[in-house]
Amino acid sequence: MEDRATLAAWRRPRAILWAAAGVAALGLLITLEVAARRCGGMPGPMTDQVEQAVFAPKPGPLYGGLALMMVVLTWRQRFIAAGAAIGVDAVFVLVRWAVDAKVDGGHFLGNGALLVMSGYAVIAVTRRSGRERVLLLKGVGLGLLLVAGRKAGDTWLLITSKTRPTVLDQYLATADHALGDPSWLAGRMLAATGPIGTHLVGWVYAQLAVAAIVVALYQLRNVAVERRFPRHHLVRTFLVIGLLGPGIYMLFPVVGPVFAYGPGASGTGGVHWAVANLWPDTPPPMSTPHPMSYDDITPRNCMPSLHTAWATAIFIHSRKGPRLMRYAGAFWLIATLSATLGFGYHYGTDLVAGVVFALTIEVALRSFDRGWDRSGIQLVMYGATVFAALLVSYRYLPVEMAGHPWVCGPLLILAMGSVIHGYARTTAVWEPRAVPARQPEPQPEPV
Repeated sequence: MEDRATLAAWRRPRAILWAAAGVAALGLLITLEVAARRCGGMPGPMTDQVEQAVFAPKPGPLYGGLALMMVVLTWRQRFIAAGAAIGVDAVFVLVRWAVDAKVDGGHFLGNGALLVMSGYAVIAVTRRSGRERVLLLKGVGLGLLLVAGRKAGDTWLLITSKTRPTVLDQYLATADHALGDPSWLAGRMLAATGPIGTHLVGWVYAQLAVAAIVVALYQLRNVAVERRFPRHHLVRTFLVIGLLGPGIYMLFPVVGPVFAYGPGASGTGGVHWAVANLWPDTPPPMSTPHPMSYDDITPRNCMPSLHTAWATAIFIHSRKGPRLMRYAGAFWLIATLSATLGFGYHYGTDLVAGVVFALTIEVALRSFDRGWDRSGIQLVMYGATVFAALLVSYRYLPVEMAGHPWVCGPLLILAMGSVIHGYARTTAVWEPRAVPARQPEPQPEPV
């Protein structure tokens, strides 16, 4: 009977989907592992993950992953897990100090978090059963996926730099004339704010994952009580954006204005590879764009702007939180856009594509959760069409866009705005509406 129940459970569409997703994720990690070793002779995400169980961890959201895993635990179990992770890290730090082991970048903590997550995976398999086992495995998987996603992203960036020797920055710089060269303008404005403004937006840009974890923890705050995950939450959108975005990097390799038209963010690339040292003081002149060679170090990670896509997702998911979270979500979006342009990491066209990319993925995930209907299918198809049209126009019509900025610039904003409007209108209909309680009709008083 138990075997039949197990077989029946695996026949369910959602169980089959989870199994297929797990196999696909494992296949992707193996592929990235092989590609990292062949392209750059470096360890991939799987080897990196195993090494971090013992060696000094690299920068990454290890404790953020532990926090996400702990949403399935009771408060007592959370204190035990956090205490165990901190205790293990303390032991590792003391051992490294005793043997005078060198640590790159001063990153000492994280081994404990990874080991505790791995330990709970073992507990789920050996000490849990039924729904409790599934819930705990989901929590562990969520935390490990966040960590593995960061490592997989680093591998993707390495692959783009090794396999795409030419970049298409001249095309985006030309198309950006239609928007008024926003990266050049934002770069000068950010420099005018001095070190305070620069450090503030730089910190926001670097801590985007922290903001996402805070919003996700708020959305998942009731998992331990309800013993189930909500249908849709920010982590899913975050991971899917990170999964699909690098594929576009391979189709449309771009390094960014600070590299293609400036000295590089930290000397990488430098003016030797740049078209000219123009950013941010002098917008590039009008000319016919061509693919240009670039070094094999700098990632081709501009089109679309995934930082913009992730910040947009954070903004969307923070709308249902308390007032402080809503304000923080809006601030994070504005500051992230300011950083992407102000530091010269992206062109304005990247940001437009990033917003459309994020909204299309968000509505696709929500449609999958609630069941596909006509409005969801239409909006996903429309968003995908707009995104594809943006890429095609950037690649094949940049000169025409730059030659007619008062027409093409508003059209770009209108295309993005139409997707935003469609998302807001469609999802407003999907939101459950509170039905007011029926008031009893007044009865005539007896005479």
